[in-house]
This record gives sequence, C-alpha cells and structure tokens, in this order.
Amino acid sequence: MAIHLTKESRVLVQGMTGGQGMRHTRRMLAAGTNVVGGVNPRKAGQTVDFDGQAVPVFGSVADGIRSTGADVTVVFVPPAFAKDAVAEAADARIPLAIVITEGIPVHDTVAFTAHARRTGTRIIGPNCPGLITPGQSNAGIIPADITKPGPVGLVSKSGTLTYQLMYELRDIGFSTCVGIGCDPVVGTSHIDCLAAFQDDPDTELVVLIGEIGGDAEERAAAYIRDHVTKPVVGYIAGFTAPEGRTMGHAGAIVSGSTGTARAKQEALEAAGVRVGRTPTETAGLVAETLGAR
Repeated sequence: MAIHLTKESRVLVQGMTGGQGMRHTRRMLAAGTNVVGGVNPRKAGQTVDFDGQAVPVFGSVADGIRSTGADVTVVFVPPAFAKDAVAEAADARIPLAIVITEGIPVHDTVAFTAHARRTGTRIIGPNCPGLITPGQSNAGIIPADITKPGPVGLVSKSGTLTYQLMYELRDIGFSTCVGIGCDPVVGTSHIDCLAAFQDDPDTELVVLIGEIGGDAEERAAAYIRDHVTKPVVGYIAGFTAPEGRTMGHAGAIVSGSTGTARAKQEALEAAGVRVGRTPTETAGLVAETLGAR
C-alpha cells in the first residue's frame, strides 16, 4: 500500500518540454513512473522521445486526462506561470497536482490552493521535491535509488532532509515519502499526511520532519495526540539556528518562543513523539522503535 501515489497512478508533466521538465521526466520514467503525457499548448500533438519511450504532448491538462486517464500532474513551470498552470489542473478536476516550482509569490499560492480546494484537487507543494512510493512510482525530483519499499511513512518540509532520512533508513525502507514544501502556504500539511499514513495498513511508523518557523509542527503534535495510534518519530531542523537571525526558508519565521525548535520538540514529545537531535539520531530512533515492535 501507499498514500497518494501508486504504480497505478497515471502522471502528466506540465512543462515537460522545458529543461527541468525533460530532465526529471526522464528520471521518473527510469524509476518506473507511468508518465502518460506532457502539457504544452505550443507543442500539442508532438511526442518527446525518452530513451526510446515516446511520450505525447497535449495542449491542456483536460486534453491529457481525456486521452490518457491521467490522475496526477507534476508542475515544472516558471513561477510567473505557476498560478495559471495549477488553476488549469484544478479546473480539469485532476485528483493530485504536485507543484515543484519554487519562488511562487505567496498571494498566487493562496489563490490556487483555495481554488483547488473548491474543485477537489489535492495540491502538494509548492516548492517541494514531490513524493515517491519506492518500487512503484516517483513524481517529482526525489532520487529513486536511495531507498527501498518498507514500513516507514515520511512527511517532510525539507527536500534535503527527505533524501537524508531516506538514505539513513535505506535498509528498512518506506511506504511513501512526501515532501510537502516549506513555503508559508502549502497545499498539503503534516496533518493531512499523518491521517493518510494512519489509514495505510502497510505503514507501521511515521517520520515527521519539520523546521523552525510557524506552528505546523505544534498543530501536528495536537493531531497526533488525539488521532494517531502508530508510533511517530520526529526531527526539527534548526536547533543550532542563532537567535534573532532570519533563516533562508520562506516559512522559517520565528516570533519570540513561538516556532523555535525547542518549542516544537516539546510539543511533539508531549504527544508521545520521540524527537531526534540529528538526522542520524532520528534514524536510530526509528530502527529502535520498529525493533521494539
């Protein structure tokens, strides 16, 4: 089992014919992802060859869905065009849109996430690495060869830490790894993924990666306390961040004691989550917890 993405998922790539779209479509295909088409209005009707596999280009997401039955789109378009691209996907009622693009203005993200909620399209991102169900499908930019299928579900704000925990736990493996993005507004939250992993029979333990800024991890802690019966192991990036300094991630805004790594750790531990101080320590807690079960 998995959440949101399986071997049955039929994937479109908006911006497939651009440099990043081409590169990562090739990687997704190599990982076994069922990429059924790209979207570019100026190149509709063409096909793109990826190492002997011809992928058609459609003029719109709606055309791609009608022709292929696609149920996932991955968005690789420049920030200025991302709002319209995601709105188009939502208007086509595609179930899942994974927005890789970074640098999207927050007001654009607010607009397209609100629109997607009205149409029933789940947004993952923006400014995210996507998600991978190892051995089944990979939608986005997550490396496919650093882990294997297994019992751990992962939800993370950070792309780099997603990759590191996947590698640290490569001998155990993952059901699905979801990079939700780190912008101030994202379409899918820690809580959304926790609920999905709780319902997934093959996920035995969840790893939650957060970072300083905002209160998403505190809200996740409250949800875990009330709704999650599976063990959760956490890691918060930013324990060594200097006080009074602005951090690089757009969502990493600390106000007083709110949003600090310590406050998040305390909230999670109060909900029964074991929190590591480093990625390696976090991986050790996962192995220890699974071994105890």
